[in-house]
Amino acid sequence: MQDVEVIESTEAAAAALDPVRARLLAELAVPASAAGLAARVGIARQKVNYHLKALEAHGLVELAGERRHGGITERVLQASAASYVVSPAAVSASAADPDANADHLSAGYLVALAGRLVREVGALARRAGASGKRLPTLTIDTQIGFRSAADRAAFADDLTAAVLDLAARYHHDDGRPHRLLVAAHPLPEENP
Repeated sequence: MQDVEVIESTEAAAAALDPVRARLLAELAVPASAAGLAARVGIARQKVNYHLKALEAHGLVELAGERRHGGITERVLQASAASYVVSPAAVSASAADPDANADHLSAGYLVALAGRLVREVGALARRAGASGKRLPTLTIDTQIGFRSAADRAAFADDLTAAVLDLAARYHHDDGRPHRLLVAAHPLPEENP
């Protein structure tokens, strides 16, 4: 089971977002048969089977094993990932395309960058998982409080200079390219 699966297909996203199927996916963090799931969630086994087949068709659940009871073979399924993220590309091809937004200071551009990040890292993670390798990533996540817009602008200038200096120091034309994304946005207010 993967940690996170990025859903790229519109059909798979629709299957995962259906309330009954989303509940079944959550329950399948622990492998179970259709009969076992039916008992846990209070839905008829035939209906659970119907939903499981749809989830399996989109690769959201996978066979974990089989159990034999007399002449009957019971399939045991599990979710393919501990959690799922729907790529913006599943909604619209341009949703994860930063080039479709000319205003590089807009929230729309930032969201498109984040969408591209989800799409690219999801594809890389799938490829790394299939080959049994670990995907090398780096993440920095912090909070900073600016006293004024002038402080925020000065910080942006200093950060830009530092990143450009580091990029120039470590970049090699024959090296493996990596994407570096630095973003900042105000924290949303907590609901009281």
